[in-house]
Amino acid sequence: MKLQQLRYIVEVVNHNLNVSATAESLYTSQPGISKQVRMLEDELGVQIFGRSGKHLTHVTSAGREIIQISREILSKVESIKSVSREHTLPDQGKLNIATTHTQARYALPPVIKGFMQKYPKVSLHMLQGTPSQISDAAAKGEADFAIATEALHLYNDLIMLPCYHWNRSVVVTRDHPLAKKKQITLEDVAQHSIVTYVFGFTGRSELDSAFSKAGLEPKIVFTATDADVIKTYVRMGVGVGVIATMAVDARNDTDLVAIDASHLFKPSTTKIGFRKGTFLRHYMYDFIERFAPHLTRDIVDKAIALKNADDIDALFKDFKLPVK
Repeated sequence: MKLQQLRYIVEVVNHNLNVSATAESLYTSQPGISKQVRMLEDELGVQIFGRSGKHLTHVTSAGREIIQISREILSKVESIKSVSREHTLPDQGKLNIATTHTQARYALPPVIKGFMQKYPKVSLHMLQGTPSQISDAAAKGEADFAIATEALHLYNDLIMLPCYHWNRSVVVTRDHPLAKKKQITLEDVAQHSIVTYVFGFTGRSELDSAFSKAGLEPKIVFTATDADVIKTYVRMGVGVGVIATMAVDARNDTDLVAIDASHLFKPSTTKIGFRKGTFLRHYMYDFIERFAPHLTRDIVDKAIALKNADDIDALFKDFKLPVK
């Protein structure tokens, strides 16, 4: 059994069982990958992939277990390399972050600016996507950190640490009837067409839950993953917008009125996560603390030592997280 063979089967899964695409991404030949996969299966005495002719069709039940362990082994190998780099090149490396547009546009810029000033030799890359894309990137090792709010059940394989709570605002044009109200109700919002986030994205579930509990049916006419897109359609008169309060830009949104909706919807919690077994370099600890100051190295290490997500949640039970 070779590490190369384990890397091949993992990458084949990452490329949806497309051996040609896998070979291209690894700069090798398709026959070479197929041969090594067969050799590994022969050595183990089980099929990792089901086949129809020359094509891979599915991952077998044994294959799923083997691939999961292979991911863990390859992650450990990367951790060994990271330990080495921590001692030989302490201020050099890379950091890949997967997150949503709202986090990338409104929460992360000052954090990243300070981080890059302190670590100019660390290459930082950001992937924006949906919750499933973010979790997938982290699971595949394409992202060191996943920063997300919604669909946290997708991140069961990660250590997820709470960063902050955030509330929502209703945004309308200045001539809109709601702009004249000092405080709004769910009934007020339900009377108008609504422009908001795509379902399963950026805390959308709390919005749906609030309307459902009140026995109201929201008239959601347009959804998007990007708060800036939502505001564009509010300006066009498509409907009232419901977005994260942090996405209201005091300088660029002067033509809109933002109405506090924290009393209408439960706050959402943004978390930062990383794969179990990851060796965190010192600049990675620093990034976490810059994003969430209460997540000091000592606290992060305590969370890593815990067995499951419930224990981690218990660790932060008495923490007063900041609200944005």
